[in-house]
Amino acid sequence: MQSIVEAINFLGPGNCVLSIVEGRSTDGTYEILYLLRKEIENLGARYIFEKNDTDPTADNWKDRIEILAGLRNQALINLTVDPGKYAEDTVVIFMNDVIICAEDILELVHQKTYQQADMVCAMDWNPDPYDVLFYHSMEWTFYDVWIARGMTGDSFFEITNEGSWKYAADTFRHDPESRAHLQANEPFQVYSCWNGAVVFSAKPLIKDHIRFRAHTAKESYQGEPQLFCKDLWSSGYGKIAAVPAVSLIYESKYAEELKNDKGYVSTHVDMNKNDDSNFIAWKANPPPMVKVWNTYTTQKWIPWNEGLKLI
Repeated sequence: MQSIVEAINFLGPGNCVLSIVEGRSTDGTYEILYLLRKEIENLGARYIFEKNDTDPTADNWKDRIEILAGLRNQALINLTVDPGKYAEDTVVIFMNDVIICAEDILELVHQKTYQQADMVCAMDWNPDPYDVLFYHSMEWTFYDVWIARGMTGDSFFEITNEGSWKYAADTFRHDPESRAHLQANEPFQVYSCWNGAVVFSAKPLIKDHIRFRAHTAKESYQGEPQLFCKDLWSSGYGKIAAVPAVSLIYESKYAEELKNDKGYVSTHVDMNKNDDSNFIAWKANPPPMVKVWNTYTTQKWIPWNEGLKLI
């Protein structure tokens, strides 16, 4: 929350709306967020705070995606129901429960603008449990592998049909172009991502009525962020990119070590650089085929536009 408030102050509180959907907390989170209203409004920003007690973990996986899509849409409801309150160039900064710095948020906003992107994502990581347990060292595994797909249509790293993650450290092993950009901490285009935090244009939500959703009867099972990206592509918003300079994690006890290893945004950003060497050469078309799975043993390739009615 401190990082969010810092970002609001930098961007200008009068330009910002903070929307939070809180659910099922029993540790005082609701009370703290409720009391935060006065402070946020004193800054000059709007504060939309709602509660939702639905539990995505209580039902089967299909229902879980429907619930998660509903929660995400609830956070955006003021924008989608009453878009007249918002400027035409409004952008959405959407965060999971990640450990994040203010500069992480601002770098995503900057790259969305600089790259003229429709959507940009961070990179989220987890400590490799095998290394922690057996070697007491720290290697990092990309986290959001279920959602993220490169421009080859493949996942960011290969998971075998037996469920082995033995290739987890070999990110983009079949995509040398994306691999080179990742290693250089340069933004690169992807088919889909979420990766803990995203920034995207509000235009697809307002003009094209795109929403988070579960798959239809004519579509293979997928997560709601991947389907969101699919719908962006189908409406002409395919400028989607990952920003490796922004490294995020979900557990505070590992956050400092991750930043020390992967680097802070300020580690990678050259403030004196004034050229277009890091500008993405956008591809207009999505990959023809995209990998999806419900379980590791059901991985398959499908047409990216499976089940869509395209003009």
